[in-house]
Formats: sequence, structure tokens, C-alpha cells
Amino acid sequence: MTDRVMAQARSIFRGALPDLFKRPNVTACGLGYKIAGEEATKELSIVVSVTRKLPREHLAESELVPQCVDSLPTDVIQTGPIRAQAASNPKERRRPIQPGISIGHPKVTAGTFGYLVERAGERFILSNNHILANCNIAKRGDPIWQPGAVDLGTQADRVAVLSDFVPLDFGEASGNCDVAESFAQLLNTLAEATGSHHRLRSVQVTPGENVMDAALARIDAPDDVPPDILNLGAPTGIVEPQLGMRVQKMGRTSGLTAGAITQIDVAVNVDFEGQTARFVDQIMTSKMSAPGDSGSAVLDEQRRAAGLLFAGSGKVMLFTPIQRILSHFDVTLVM
Repeated sequence: MTDRVMAQARSIFRGALPDLFKRPNVTACGLGYKIAGEEATKELSIVVSVTRKLPREHLAESELVPQCVDSLPTDVIQTGPIRAQAASNPKERRRPIQPGISIGHPKVTAGTFGYLVERAGERFILSNNHILANCNIAKRGDPIWQPGAVDLGTQADRVAVLSDFVPLDFGEASGNCDVAESFAQLLNTLAEATGSHHRLRSVQVTPGENVMDAALARIDAPDDVPPDILNLGAPTGIVEPQLGMRVQKMGRTSGLTAGAITQIDVAVNVDFEGQTARFVDQIMTSKMSAPGDSGSAVLDEQRRAAGLLFAGSGKVMLFTPIQRILSHFDVTLVM
């Protein structure tokens, strides 16, 4: 496939996104190869992921995914809901700690220690915001436990402290407009006077798009932490994710699994226990993960770092290209 063909496909895809997400049950859209039966063809298409495929007769004409967008065919696949993958099953305490094992903020069930990274002589755990920063709720300096709380971690299991995170954007934030706040207070006063128990609050509408779910925790005893990912070994370099690339990961729940990249440039709605966040420019693979694997390192077959896992469903897995995260935090992989 030529660069010109891919550039044209990306242009068509990005223009079609707003309309495609208006359709029922659509949870993600990306560029991938059309599936015939159980096999991927070599036909590039817009792959539309839905929580559940419905019979054509149950949908209005306006709700159907078009068979083609401009010159680009579409393909509809059923993935089920896509969720951030915090944990539900217990895993063991390990010393020394290392990537690939249970980790988490005390207020979170558990996720996975993804990579060991460093900056200016300090070493950090790299994992997800929703694992280390509790979806923006945590504060810098909060303790990080190994194992995570659901894996019977306690205060005695602190191994790091939260250092930095990229805030998750859910489409709104607390309002900071004095006019809006005053107007809300006025209406709430009127509501109280009339006996209503409902209240208004001012909120700020935000862009609502995310490019990563990532956080750093500064390690308490960095000299004791190897970069070797459990059952895999240390990363050997960095690689840009490509369609069809074989990848592998080690997570605290499903362990060592392998699969292939099925879509690139993915826009996806991810459920964070009731809050939905839109992510753009992500990578989708075949099923490789389970709840508790969030934060896992995703590597190619040569153990080159490709990305950081942050979500999935019963059918697919989502990860963010690793170089984007490293550049944002100005950190390097320890290899």
C-alpha cells in the first residue's frame, strides 16, 4: 500500500467520523482490512465497531452504516462495550517489583505495571491514569501499592508515589465562569423556594477528546527494579505500530498473550465505570486482554515497545502508541 493511498484513506476516514458515531451502538471506528468470514483480506476499509450487531430490518435507513464512504468500503464488527480494564481477580505480591505485575492507587482495584522509564536520573512506573491516578481524582504524592488493593495490597505495600498524569477529558469540567455560577445559584434559590429538590451546577464544556490514558509514579527504591517485563524480558527498542503487526503483552490478569493489530487511527468511546471518554488516533488489536491488564506494555515479536494498553472488550484490545506517551512526559524507556 502506497503512502498516497493511506493518506487519502485517512482523509476520508476522518471526515466520516462525526456521522458514523451518530449511529446506534457505534463504539469505535478505525482503518483496517475488511474481514471475509474469519480471515482478513487485503482490502483497506473503515471498520465500524458496534456493541451489538442488529438485523437490518430493525434499523432505520439513516441508522445503517453505509457500505462505502466515498471510495472507501466499510466493515461492521461486533466488539461489545469497550471498557477501561481495571481488575477483579487477586494477584500476588512481588519483590523486587517489575513490569507486568499488579499495581494500583489504593482507591483503584488493580492494573498492570507497564514500563520502567526514567528522566533526569529518576525512575518511574509508567501505567494508566485510571490505574495510578484514579481517573483524575488522585493527587500527586498519593501512594501506589503493589499489589493493587483488590489483590490484597495494604499501606505496607507502597512502592511508589504518583508523580504526573495526563487528565482524562470526559467532555466537561467544573465551571470557572462567575456569570454561569451566579446564574446557577439564582436558579437554585428559586428551586428551593418552590420546594424542588433538584439543583443546577455550572460546568465547562471541554473538547472531549483524549490521545492517551497515562500516568507516572516515582519509585521508592529504583535501584531494586529491573526493566524486565515478567515472562517477556526487557524491551529491546521502540517500533511504530503498523496494520497486521504481531504483538504481545504481559498483564496481571490474562498473563502473556499475543495477537495482531487489526485497526489504526481508531476513534473509540471508552467506558470508565459510567463515564465515557472519546479517544482518537489509537490502535486496535484482536482480543488479547481482560480486566486488570490496563497499563500493560505492548511489544512486537522482537520485544520492541509498541504501546500502552488502556482498554478492551470481549473481542478487541486498545493501546496508545508508546512514543507519544514518552514524548509527552519527556521520559525514556529503561531497557
